[in-house]
Amino acid sequence: MAVNVVAPMPGTISEILVEVGDQVKADEELVILEAMKMENPITAPVTGTVKEIKVAEEDKVDTNQVLVVLE
Repeated sequence: MAVNVVAPMPGTISEILVEVGDQVKADEELVILEAMKMENPITAPVTGTVKEIKVAEEDKVDTNQVLVVLE
């Protein structure tokens, strides 16, 4: 079952820490979201495999926008 990892707030993607096919553990950092001049790590809610990365570095994102899809 696919799990969508979403942005908790609007901001800019400053760094993508994973690639498609990577195995990740729950609470592992996936993406760094810069918002309000702070870097906010976005972590995996579950253990799984990165199926899709829906954003690129420097992309501006909105609240609840899908960033990464885990399987």
